[in-house]
Amino acid sequence: QVQLMESGGGSVQTGGSLRLSCTASGAVNTHCMGWFRQAPNSEREGVAVIDNFGGRTTYGDFVKARFAISKENAKNALYLQMTRLSPEDTAMYYCAAGPRTYIRSEGGWVCSLHNQNEWNYWGQGTQVTVSS
Repeated sequence: QVQLMESGGGSVQTGGSLRLSCTASGAVNTHCMGWFRQAPNSEREGVAVIDNFGGRTTYGDFVKARFAISKENAKNALYLQMTRLSPEDTAMYYCAAGPRTYIRSEGGWVCSLHNQNEWNYWGQGTQVTVSS
């Protein structure tokens, strides 16, 4: 059974950086992995996803080139490098793994930020707090 565990969250000031890590135990056979976040009194939203077969990445509109998702297959690890953080980035960040979804306009089966209800595995979350 797949289990995901996040680490690397913490408190930083505006403009600072954090590197989140997600370690998977057990075989991950899903097509996609990604990061999602949820602020208090807000819905959970997609931050970044990566295709496990091909490496295509997709970022939320709010990222604006500030974040980078990556994988290290030998360590069964997923990362999110975050720079230029702002208070609006304050949230609980979750690592997840799940399936592709079909979006014809994007070329067919792709990893998406918008089908999180179909994703199979979730970590416990790591808190990111950005102070002004």
